[in-house]
Amino acid sequence: MTATKQVSVDRRDFVCGGGGAVLNTMLAALLGDAKPARAAPIFGPVPEVDRVTVSVIVDNYQFAVAPNAKVGSVDIRRFGWGLSDKPPSKTLISEFGLSLHVESQRGEERRRVLVDFGFTPEALVNNLDLLEIDPGALDALVLSHGHYDHFGGLVGFLRQNNSNLKAKLPFYVGGEECFCSREWIGPPMPGNFGALDRKALRDADLEVTFAEGPVLVADHGFASGQIGLTSFEKVLSPTTMKIGVEDGIGCFPDQFVAEERAKVVVPDQFRHEIATSFNLKGPGLVILTSCSHRGVVNTVKQAQAVSGVQKVHAVIGGFHLAPYGEDYVRQTVISLKEIDPDYVIPMHCTGEPFYDIAKAEMPDKLLRADTGTRFVFDA
Repeated sequence: MTATKQVSVDRRDFVCGGGGAVLNTMLAALLGDAKPARAAPIFGPVPEVDRVTVSVIVDNYQFAVAPNAKVGSVDIRRFGWGLSDKPPSKTLISEFGLSLHVESQRGEERRRVLVDFGFTPEALVNNLDLLEIDPGALDALVLSHGHYDHFGGLVGFLRQNNSNLKAKLPFYVGGEECFCSREWIGPPMPGNFGALDRKALRDADLEVTFAEGPVLVADHGFASGQIGLTSFEKVLSPTTMKIGVEDGIGCFPDQFVAEERAKVVVPDQFRHEIATSFNLKGPGLVILTSCSHRGVVNTVKQAQAVSGVQKVHAVIGGFHLAPYGEDYVRQTVISLKEIDPDYVIPMHCTGEPFYDIAKAEMPDKLLRADTGTRFVFDA
């Protein structure tokens, strides 16, 4: 069979029939050697670092006149305006999406990781430039999960910086499910929610690496692996996944159980979602939750279990509480109080009800973030 004929195999043959070998051959013809690597698991203690600096590259909004501040041990720096000696040409772009840059330091050694990529490349590329973050210095990329508001800016970013990125730059995802095509079915309207472009990842010479279990990220941090459901938290599913590949886009069906392959379109349970954390020497874990579809409490508990470190210094990211009722949000605040992190920094999909309740229940722990904010956590 020629490569052309392989590509023309009827999609139903491998989606409903479970023909994994046919699919793999077909994708090889379409994409070349694009099979993901399997990350080495963590053995022993996770690394300790001396400093973690988290920069908010993209979030839902910016408050340009917020001052810099020192809250407890955390140095908070704000971007402000995009001013110069010329008329303004650009400033930070905020959108409903999330992207975080982390620089960690251990002795004289530094590592830089970009976690998630916002909704559009225009926002991501613009903001990285204004915040003076060099894509060529990145040591790893992490995608928390396969939602458009977290990967939409990726392909444009890769095309803009293709010649600047390090060769075989690791790109961590939580599994094959991350590549499925998705439809948004939640409010306010349904619609196509995109899919990761494997060819763009290959063209950028990224080392696509599955982090289905806990793995080190750039020697300093660690990915949680797939997050278990161990608390009261329940998964809401605002998207569906389409299992299979069309025109080189989609997810390998042979990675799914027969029941899911037979249905083709299934509710998204976010089994592939991962968090990224750093163990700050002394203060404890700095946990980047990204979106917490599996629950922010579950995410924190996963990071604690993976690392063996119970002390949590900061929980930062989306907590995905906007769709839930007040009782559920209050239970989340209660559970976070029991965990007793030093700082809680909600953003993106968390919702204002959480902020209001947390402000009343743990005012000394709550910090406000927006696009362009930089948090410096020191050991």
